[in-house]
Amino acid sequence: MIEGVRAMIRDGRLVAGARLPVEKDLAASLAVSRGSLREGVRALVALGILETRQGDGTYVTSLEPHRVLGSVNVLADLPASAHDVHLAAVRRALEVEAVGLAAARASEAQLERMAHVLTEVEAVLARDSSPSEGDGGVDGDGDGDGIAERRVEAAVAADSEFHRLVAEASGNAPLAALIDHLVGQTFRARVWRGLNEAGATGLAHAEHRAILAALVAHNPERARLRMGGHLAGVEEYLEQHPGH
Repeated sequence: MIEGVRAMIRDGRLVAGARLPVEKDLAASLAVSRGSLREGVRALVALGILETRQGDGTYVTSLEPHRVLGSVNVLADLPASAHDVHLAAVRRALEVEAVGLAAARASEAQLERMAHVLTEVEAVLARDSSPSEGDGGVDGDGDGDGIAERRVEAAVAADSEFHRLVAEASGNAPLAALIDHLVGQTFRARVWRGLNEAGATGLAHAEHRAILAALVAHNPERARLRMGGHLAGVEEYLEQHPGH
């Protein structure tokens, strides 16, 4: 039943916002029982493809990526656990593909926005720095710790924005939505790493600059290699520090 409805959406028999035929007719059309039809509808509602309206029937949703991928968003919001490493591996696979597409498709305006974000990171890393507040070299004073954490959080937030812009430049909206959800999943781990591993934040920034250089050169293969190496570091950190 699920594949039948998906086929109807793919070939245009059902479009975004369309109302499904009455249960009896749809079951006959798909050659399934009404019980199987109801189970399939529930599954497609959970996936964000269909929605039920009380007293008005069942409709195809807007099919916008953020809605259809809502289940991934829920997974990304779960507490850190062993699956984080596996999600990081999925993220790496997706972002390597996205950056290759972006290298071929990114506009000058998109590249300029990426460069601006990285310039902001440099300003954050330079702000309020002192020998006791460098990456991973936070001293024991509460105020110093707070300043260092705010700096790292700001740098990681800009890091996330850079990855979002790269994914957006791929020109593939569903792919970009998936990446956006998965990037958010590793936010706290990246902040923790920046505070506790010497040089981690600066290294990540240098890797971003190398990725951007490959994008500016419109070199997909080099961009994929740079992104793959960069995200392998995140994946390895999660393997070594589960729960962070």
